[in-house]
Amino acid sequence: MNHSANINHDAVLRARVALLGSAKPPVRERVAAYRVLVQVSPLAYLPLLSAALWKYSRYEFAHRPDIALALRAESVAAARRMYAMEPGRADLLVTALIHYREQLILMDRQEEVRGVEEEIARMVSDGR
Repeated sequence: MNHSANINHDAVLRARVALLGSAKPPVRERVAAYRVLVQVSPLAYLPLLSAALWKYSRYEFAHRPDIALALRAESVAAARRMYAMEPGRADLLVTALIHYREQLILMDRQEEVRGVEEEIARMVSDGR
């Protein structure tokens, strides 16, 4: 099966148009566009998606910790995908993990914090 058969080309076009407008779109719209575009150009859009998800969680959902945590987890997942394709992009993954850790601390989820801290320490000690 052809990979492009699974892609909604209209959605891709709308996402590109949204990002190419004269004004920078709100972070909510950027996240939506990056989620679509990552399907066609993951190397280009995974880093943008990861960063935008953190901003979205921070600026739009600071009052909703459960949603903020889910968005930061999605940011980590995007960074992990990027790291799997480009091991030189460990900085993106470490940054996403740090932001995820911050949200876990705010939610007093200490056991999960320790796991994330261990992963960050492994990444740093491996020189990634």
